Amino acid sequence: MLLISIITFVLLGLSFLFDVQKTLKGIKKGLTMFMNLLPVLLLMLAFISIVLFLVPNELLIRYMGQDAGIEGWVMAALLGSVALIPGFIAYPLCGVLIKSGVAYTTIAVFITILTMVGLVTLPLEAKFFGWKTSIIRNLLSFIAAIFIGFIMSLFL
Repeated sequence: MLLISIITFVLLGLSFLFDVQKTLKGIKKGLTMFMNLLPVLLLMLAFISIVLFLVPNELLIRYMGQDAGIEGWVMAALLGSVALIPGFIAYPLCGVLIKSGVAYTTIAVFITILTMVGLVTLPLEAKFFGWKTSIIRNLLSFIAAIFIGFIMSLFL
C-alpha cells in the first residue's frame, strides 16, 4: 500500500508539472466520483459485516473452506450467480472471506461467477441478445468458472 501511495504522489506531482488546471480538474472529478460511491460502499460494507457477524466462521469454513472441495465451489457459484454485488464491494468482501478461512479456489470461483454469470439479470440480457444466446453464455461462463477453480487448485 505504501508503494502504491508513493507512486501515486510521484505521478500526481508530474501531472502538476505538465498541466496544473487539468490535474486539479482530475482531482475534483475523482473526489466527486468517490463521494458518490461512498454511501453505497459504506452501506454494503455494513451489510456484509452484519452478515459475516451472524454467520459463524465454522459454517463458512465447513461449506467453503479448503476441505469443502467441489461442494464449496458449487456453493460459491450459486451465491455468485444470484448476487448483485459490484466489484468494488466484492473484492473487499473476498478479502474478509479469505481471512475467515474460505479457500482461495472457492473465492476464485465466486469472483469469476459474480462477474460473468447473472441469473438475476438474465431477463434483461435476453431482451438484448435473445434467450438462447444469453443462456448459452451464462452456462459456458458457469462451466469456465468451475474450470478456473480447478486450475487454481492445481497451483494452491
